[in-house]
Amino acid sequence: MELITQQKRAWLAERGLVFDSAVTHLLDESDFAMDAQPTLITVGNAGIPAFLANYLDPKMIEVLFTPMKAEKIFPAVKKGDATTITAMFEVVESTGETSSYGDFNNNGTAGVNVQFPQRQSYLYQTITEWGDLELERAALAKLDLAGRKNMASALVLNKFQNKSWFFGIDGIQNYGILNDPGLSAPIGPGVKAYNSAAVGPWVTNGDVTATASEIYTDIQSLFYKLNSQLNGHIDRETPLLLVMSPNSAVALTATNTFNVNVYDQLKKNFPNMRFETAPEYDTESGELVQMIVEELEGQETGFCAFNEKMRSFPIFRELSSFKQKKMQGTFGAVIARPACISQLIGV
Repeated sequence: MELITQQKRAWLAERGLVFDSAVTHLLDESDFAMDAQPTLITVGNAGIPAFLANYLDPKMIEVLFTPMKAEKIFPAVKKGDATTITAMFEVVESTGETSSYGDFNNNGTAGVNVQFPQRQSYLYQTITEWGDLELERAALAKLDLAGRKNMASALVLNKFQNKSWFFGIDGIQNYGILNDPGLSAPIGPGVKAYNSAAVGPWVTNGDVTATASEIYTDIQSLFYKLNSQLNGHIDRETPLLLVMSPNSAVALTATNTFNVNVYDQLKKNFPNMRFETAPEYDTESGELVQMIVEELEGQETGFCAFNEKMRSFPIFRELSSFKQKKMQGTFGAVIARPACISQLIGV
């Protein structure tokens, strides 16, 4: 072994060997025999397999689904169980009349009229399956496939339940928040008690095309209709719920000439009003708005009824896989007092 001199470094450079100044010694010249093959035996390659330079982020990105808002409008309540086919509700109305008093008069009477409206349940299911090899391969990607499929089954069932609470189940006595037969007919935008002429919608192609005054007046009309349906049982202090689609809710940001938006006007004039949005209010008939009295004299206006929130059946072992069924049940939304809801369509 010998030190690398400037002369030696130059000699090595002529032969394609370049060393930086940190290298101070090298083997003898005889060790640098050029005895490599003149042609390659292997296939030419300029790098490593691409997958070795791949990074798999352990954080999973969830795909968004439309929000489930029915329980934000009415509370969810359990009625019966999976064996329950029909739910019966008791509606009591006081009756009677008075008559002029006389010591020997027998006129006047008081009584009770009782009705028993019904709702039918609807049971629905989904099945989860996963294979042995499928689970092992998913584990290579650090994916809990069985757990994720169970989460998906709960989501599928809950999405259907939420939809049933808005629209009910066709063909049986099972109705929703938006189509209960007891609801009063909706009014149109610009329709007042004294004027049947309708104006255009609040929002067109993403732009608020109605003025703040027009929007606020439409909501005033909803309150007027609600007040007339309830014949003085409510006032502006009554807890109210205003529900519309997310698109229509944009209109509440419209401002008047005093730079006050519709939302602020409503909060000032109806201090106990709260607001909710749900995609289902963008209906085939147009954008729908509902004003709801949430509770009146201790009676809730409505509730989302179910008989089974989630029933998981046993996991069955197949030859090289697993299978499980899950079930839910719904009565739709039960509107106890339809008169406590007024509607506006076409905004």
